[in-house]
Amino acid sequence: MSVEVVTFGCRLNAAESEVIRREAEHAGFSDTVVVNTCAVTAEAVRQARQAIRALRRERPRAKIVVTGCAAQIEPQTFIAMPETDRVLGNAEKLSAASWLEAQAAFGLDSAPKAIVNDIMAVKETAAHLIEGLEGRTRAFVQVQNGCDHRCTFCVIPYGRGNSRSVAIGAVVEDVRRLVAHDYREVVLTGVDITSYGADLPGAPRLGTLVKQILKHVPELKRLRLSSIDSIEADRDLIDAFAADARLMPHLHLSLQAGDDLILKRMKRRHSRQDAIAFCASMRRLRPDLVFGADLIAGFPTESEDMFQRSLDLVEECGLTHLHVFPFSPRPGTPAARMPQLPRPLVKERARRLRERGGLALLRHLDAEIGARRRVLAESGDRGRTEQFTPVKLSTTAAPGAIVEARIAAHDGTRLLAA
Repeated sequence: MSVEVVTFGCRLNAAESEVIRREAEHAGFSDTVVVNTCAVTAEAVRQARQAIRALRRERPRAKIVVTGCAAQIEPQTFIAMPETDRVLGNAEKLSAASWLEAQAAFGLDSAPKAIVNDIMAVKETAAHLIEGLEGRTRAFVQVQNGCDHRCTFCVIPYGRGNSRSVAIGAVVEDVRRLVAHDYREVVLTGVDITSYGADLPGAPRLGTLVKQILKHVPELKRLRLSSIDSIEADRDLIDAFAADARLMPHLHLSLQAGDDLILKRMKRRHSRQDAIAFCASMRRLRPDLVFGADLIAGFPTESEDMFQRSLDLVEECGLTHLHVFPFSPRPGTPAARMPQLPRPLVKERARRLRERGGLALLRHLDAEIGARRRVLAESGDRGRTEQFTPVKLSTTAAPGAIVEARIAAHDGTRLLAA
């Protein structure tokens, strides 16, 4: 075993884990496990610490390096863990020089255990070109990092820094290289990808980037977006969805709540009606479009009526794939200082919201019966439709193949092909 990366959190972390593996191996690391952490909730940090302890028990002689958002935001937590050998910050984890420095420090008692610098001082994001993603059938391409917004519940800007974008030409070349390595689907990722381009010359928008990829990489079969902020969707992006079937009909929206006062207290920039209107207008342009969403249950001061508006938003926006988060107070955020709801109530509301999402998914699965879909095979008989709905194929297919399938039934969580 050379370098193994254990990844928590978002698709951006998944893409960066491939860069981490490459840079660590180039620096000479061997028998090493890198834990790429997430900090979006207190539970995510707890799970990372638990995994580190388990890894040390299972691999007593391996080097354990901890990095990612949790390591950036609270490095002392991981420095203090005896199971951890080194801690690298979020910028350092992608730096060849930092991995070389970390490797050279092993065996030196005087060397610091952590290399974690000020993420707010980072002004650029490189393309970090990769040859492909090991063990995956779709490739993630980082186009943006960081966030300039300060939602009251969120610590991620302090783990990722301010928003910065990868130049269009570099992204197009990355996509072209991945397609040349037989990837048929590429997912554009970032922390806040709809803020793409504001820091680049001419301030291109995400829609410009998407159109350039589709134009200059005609051999790309499928292009997908990770989570977007609907209020920032630009005209070119909307036009691309209407005009090019290669842009997959699936959008995951950062909605967070369905009540206007809670949205204001979250410091979100959209209203309830903005979200409903966006989904309706996009569905008119692209009738096969399916929406997912991030929603937080139990935000401080949330009344039952306010929560009911989040429940109702599932139907009013026509949401299908929900990511539900019980509110988690993060130290240093304004929301952590607001009047908190009892934890049992927060968990109960999260359960109700997941149940509502489950019913919405069932309606979607029911509506798919009889449809013909082009499924991207993942492994064995598993795959995903254009709308990112999981499918069990009737026969096995080579990973990465796009196969025609008629949907005959579903089992409550996935479609079943005939």
